[in-house]
Amino acid sequence: MPYNILIIEDEPDINLLLTKILTTAGYTTAQAYSGTEARLLLEREQPDLILLDLMLPGLSGQELLFEIRETMRSSIPVLVLSAKSSLNDKVTLLTSGADDYITKPFEPEEIIARIQAALRRTLRNIHSPALLSCKNLTLCPDTRKVLVNGTELSLTVREFDLLHLFLQTPEKVYSRERLYELVWKGGYYGENNTVNVHVSNLRKKLKSADPKEEYIQTVYGIGFKLCETL
Repeated sequence: MPYNILIIEDEPDINLLLTKILTTAGYTTAQAYSGTEARLLLEREQPDLILLDLMLPGLSGQELLFEIRETMRSSIPVLVLSAKSSLNDKVTLLTSGADDYITKPFEPEEIIARIQAALRRTLRNIHSPALLSCKNLTLCPDTRKVLVNGTELSLTVREFDLLHLFLQTPEKVYSRERLYELVWKGGYYGENNTVNVHVSNLRKKLKSADPKEEYIQTVYGIGFKLCETL
């Protein structure tokens, strides 16, 4: 399966150019033309790498980078594209969570080389001992990838965070209130059905990928936990 790269660039010509460069090199792409549009795409699925322009309408590239690292808690590789070339700008972005900094104008060969380098680092992380597993499922926190029977599962940000939490503490039973506090970072007021909906959607995806196994157990009257055995 080819790597999928999200291009976040508000200039249509540059966005189209990057798309052509990447598809020619064998990657699949998704396009966003604003920080807000990119945020919506990232809530639905996780690409393998992001090319991020800084000067975006509405939500800026730097603000989006902060959300990716702090709010979404994602370690997906982010390569920043910017016309700013000062050392201070580069240092600021790299210390804010960017994996690399590419100055405009750029050459196609440089874009591909830097993407390949970032993806190689990601691949090394996949094979690191930080992997979490249960039955036929493997989760890599660094790259936010989940494999079931060797096939990658497409999860939303919240679904991944829920599964990651369960795998970290397999014996622990989490109440709906506690899950909401830990994953959504907010107060739980009882009537909110958000946790139930996300757990249900996560279960459906796991069941579709591995029909013979159960991964999340309902502890009636309390909440949910990882189901290590049938």
